Amino acid sequence: MTLVLGSGSSARRRLLENAGIAFEVERANVDERAIEEPLRLDGATPEDIATALAGAKALDIAARRPGDLIIGADQVLAMANGGIVHKPDDAEAAAGQLRDLAGKDHWLHSAVVLARGTDVMWHHVASARLRMRALDGDEIARYLADVPLATLTSSGVYQIEGPGIRLFDDIEGDFFGILGLPLLPLLGALRDAGLPA
Repeated sequence: MTLVLGSGSSARRRLLENAGIAFEVERANVDERAIEEPLRLDGATPEDIATALAGAKALDIAARRPGDLIIGADQVLAMANGGIVHKPDDAEAAAGQLRDLAGKDHWLHSAVVLARGTDVMWHHVASARLRMRALDGDEIARYLADVPLATLTSSGVYQIEGPGIRLFDDIEGDFFGILGLPLLPLLGALRDAGLPA
């Protein structure tokens, strides 16, 4: 049985590598918005949406690799009013996200699932509250000029393991979950599945 990370996220990959876990990487092929939209309209919580997205990714790969154990993961950024923030399309949208988040709390809900064949065997959601400090237009422009282009592909336009940490006044929650993979619960689930973790 091979362990497969169903994510193209370099942060998730690094977390597993740093933990000494042997795994392969395969990207899922799912339409995230097509999964999310009906759930949102039905009143699903951001945690439920994150879990559904992670499960869909894991099951997509598990269908192609039925004998392997697949890790699916996804993250949903939610505002205090429950609105979900997606990855920005361009630098202008990134600046707009930072203006919207500045001076406010938001929540990151990071879901991870393990799937084999047609079954989700285990799932977990870690939620963190992050308070971005007040930012003016010049600070936002300087920040966007300083960060790698890859940062613009993150919801919220930050990676706290890099310069993005400068945007925050307060953070409560699991560090690994904020990076996109609730690592300690996942390692426990891998041990329960008989893998060295």
